[in-house]
Formats: sequence, C-alpha cells, structure tokens
Amino acid sequence: MANVSANIVAIQMSSSPLVADNLLFVEQQLQLLPPQRPCLVVLPECFACFGGGDNLVLGIAEDLDLGPIQHKLKQFAQQFDIWLVAGSLPILCPTVNKFTASCLLINNHGEIVEEYQKIHLFDVQVADNTGAYLESRCTQAGNKLVVTNTPFGNLGLAICYDIRFAGMFAAMSQIAQLDVLTLPAAFTQQTGQAHWDPLLRARAIENQCYIVAANQSGEHRNKRQTYGHSCIISPWGEKLVELPQGTGMIHAQIDHQLLADIRTKMPVYQHNKFRSHLV
Repeated sequence: MANVSANIVAIQMSSSPLVADNLLFVEQQLQLLPPQRPCLVVLPECFACFGGGDNLVLGIAEDLDLGPIQHKLKQFAQQFDIWLVAGSLPILCPTVNKFTASCLLINNHGEIVEEYQKIHLFDVQVADNTGAYLESRCTQAGNKLVVTNTPFGNLGLAICYDIRFAGMFAAMSQIAQLDVLTLPAAFTQQTGQAHWDPLLRARAIENQCYIVAANQSGEHRNKRQTYGHSCIISPWGEKLVELPQGTGMIHAQIDHQLLADIRTKMPVYQHNKFRSHLV
C-alpha cells in the first residue's frame, strides 16, 4: 500500500488555551502544504489546548468520533486531501474526571482509522519553570500499541514521553516492521536540550524507520517552556529537516528504496535475538 513518493510533514506550534486560535493556526499551515499527495501531516501533543491547566483540558474533552474539535479535524483531512496525525486530544473515558491523551489517525476521507492512547505518562520532576509534572492526575494511561498499514507504509503512533522506552518500539515492530513512526510531543525545554535529539535518532536507527516528530515550542500561558526542534529523521538516523524555534511547517519525502537498501545491507530486524512479549 506504500506510495513511492509520499510527503511527510510536521507542524510546530506554540499552542494556547484557546481552541479556536489553535485550530485556525493549523488551518493556515495546511494552506501552505506542498501539492504532492499522498501527504501525512503530524500535529504536536496538546495542539488544540495547552497551557491552561487540567480543568480546562477536561472541559474540552470529547467522546471518541464526536465533538467540534474532531469534526474540524475531519474537515481539514478532507479539504486538504491529507492523512492527519492529530497530536493528542483529551478523549473522555469511563474514569470520572479523567481523559485519555489520544492520538487520532484520520485518513483523507475524514475518517478516524486509529486511536492511540498515550501509554507512558509524564510524572517527573524537571528543573524548569514548572518543576513537577503529574500527567496521571487527569490522564488515564492507555495499554494498546498501534501500528497500521497506510499509503506511507507501516505507520506507528506514539506520544512524547513514550520515546524514552525503546522496548515499546521493539514490541511495535513485532506487529509489523515500522516504516514511519510519528511522535507528537510537548517536550520541555530542559529535557529537550539534553535528550530530544539522541532519543529520536536512536529510535530511528534501532527500528530503521522514518520519524516525524512534531513538538510544541516556546513559553506558554502557564509559563511552561517547550523545546521546539520539530524534525524528520531518516532510517539511517540522519536529520533531514528541522525547525529549531518558533512555529511553522517542515516536510520531506519518504524514500522507500532507501528503506529497503538499509534493511537489506544491515538486516537488524532479522538478526535481533531478543523478542519482547508485550504485544
């Protein structure tokens, strides 16, 4: 199903608590897309509402496949003829006063074809303006890996903090060998400076796949600082394109011949003698 000349795009944002403003920015960026199709567009984590606190996020949470934010995203996918990785959205769950941080994959017909619920929650201490993060306070962790066949190849969905857990991606590759891994993120300035680049490169090299990482950037309404540096990385671990700071769009093309050549010359997938049992 993979297309030989597909575009992959990351949009870097500095999202506010105002949903309408954030969606307008997404629409403005989509109007600037290169014409080639098929096209995969990845939005950052918390793209629709960020920097306003847990109660505000809970207030905009929607049922899966319902609600105004998802309706607008489906419209975007159809209007611009794109596959959209909708960063993370708060989706209502059975647990009272909690939501899942859900990454939705929407096809170019405006249909939600996959939902990935963030598995690893960011409960950490960081030496920055925020200090302590407790994502589990209002977020219900997921427990299902998502790899699906698309026009871009076998596409894996992950979110932000997940990138630190190599075993997760090894397990995903047992579902199907990853061709493209998408990583919406709101990586902090402090941790991003230290770990963003080496973690992304390592996952690309280990899994011999493209990585499309779309991050938040700048200082947000609640003084949280995010790192930016959205990038697209090749299966050889090369950074093809990067947006260090500010907001905007980056794009590259998938080279499936490069994927095949790397895997033929260095068949680590076949050589791997350690198999996870997490699938």
